[in-house]
Amino acid sequence: MIIETFSEQETRAFGERLGTGAEAGSIYTLTGDLGVGKTVFTQGFARGLGVEEHVNSPTFTIVQEYTQGRIPFYHFDVYRIGNVDEMEEIGYEDYFYGGGVCLIEWANLIEEILPKERFAVTIEKDLNKGFDYRKITVIEV
Repeated sequence: MIIETFSEQETRAFGERLGTGAEAGSIYTLTGDLGVGKTVFTQGFARGLGVEEHVNSPTFTIVQEYTQGRIPFYHFDVYRIGNVDEMEEIGYEDYFYGGGVCLIEWANLIEEILPKERFAVTIEKDLNKGFDYRKITVIEV
């Protein structure tokens, strides 16, 4: 599926639509350049899961847990991961294979430990189509 958005609100709304349909045990990987809108997308995704807390990127904590939605939501940002051993230290398998939904920003950095079955989300800019234009591709792997 490929969706084009032309504002932060549209990007957030598409994230919300995906979050509304997310099921326990699902993993969503999220890739895109810095400043492309990954956090905006994630905020919408969390809203779709019923998360009412403000969602920020957990860059320095690696994972942020939100448990008050309809199912637990685990938001990872692995941008600062030096190697996958750091993921072992936080017990990533409990999150990946538990009863919640995981969304992993910069997932390409931990490709070797990602489950084979997941939803891969890529967000891209194209300044020729406008500053707020985003092309969002979702593939079930």
